[in-house]
Amino acid sequence: MNIDTALVSKLVHSQFPKWARLPVKPVELDGWDNRTFRLGDRMSVRLPSGQAYSGQVIKEHEWLPILASHLPLSIPVPLALGDPSDDFPWHWSVNRWIEGENVTPDHIDDLNQFATELAHFLNALHQIDIDGGPLPGDHNFFRGGALLTYDTETRNTIAALPGRIDSRVVTAIWETALDSNWQGKPIWVHGDFSTENLLVRKGCLNAVIDFGSMAIGDPACDLTIAWTLLSGKSRESFRAVLPLDEATWQRGRGWALWKGLITFLEYEDSNPDKAQRALNVINEVIADS
Repeated sequence: MNIDTALVSKLVHSQFPKWARLPVKPVELDGWDNRTFRLGDRMSVRLPSGQAYSGQVIKEHEWLPILASHLPLSIPVPLALGDPSDDFPWHWSVNRWIEGENVTPDHIDDLNQFATELAHFLNALHQIDIDGGPLPGDHNFFRGGALLTYDTETRNTIAALPGRIDSRVVTAIWETALDSNWQGKPIWVHGDFSTENLLVRKGCLNAVIDFGSMAIGDPACDLTIAWTLLSGKSRESFRAVLPLDEATWQRGRGWALWKGLITFLEYEDSNPDKAQRALNVINEVIADS
């Protein structure tokens, strides 16, 4: 769909007339699953970009206010739930605006401290009561579920990259990741704990956003940040705070490897920079294992 400021203004005017006079502006860095716009100075409007993401809106509207009161960092707080209409076929949301910049290494003053704060956030998330929480499924692309879901895709991707990666080593890492399953009770997972969903202010971690893939299940999927952003001492700092066993870290490597592989294959020819970043993740996983 063509989701632009004109559409958002029309939706706000028709469903929330008290905010109709506020200006609507696109954000500088937008996501893929959702389109985000700034509404005035203190709010944002978030619309799913397709049917596959539409169910996440209601899930966030229900659970984010509950999670927010238990977490040490800011997360989106829903202010209103927009209804499907002739102009837009799915639910959409108005949230409180959170200040911050997307994470890059240049924006972080102390990566070791940053890694520790990430881990403390996950620990707090893991302690929240799961009663009634959503299980992994199509709504979140099985984040928090069994890594085996992506076995065929991963093996096909490895087979499609002869000579560009060490297929033998990568396959061994993948198979080790598949050897275990989460043995504890389900716990809350963010589902897309990546640099795109972290905000910093003045060099420090300020907020975690985009909980569309949240569920209760295996926390391994949220460990991918250990290889996509962290390395060496900062990865050790991150790991030291999280009370997770070696098998969970092996599954975490598997999640990072799967994402790195499919991203590298997709962008190898069309976006060399993005492909190189994915290859860097693959190499980090190999080195760490």
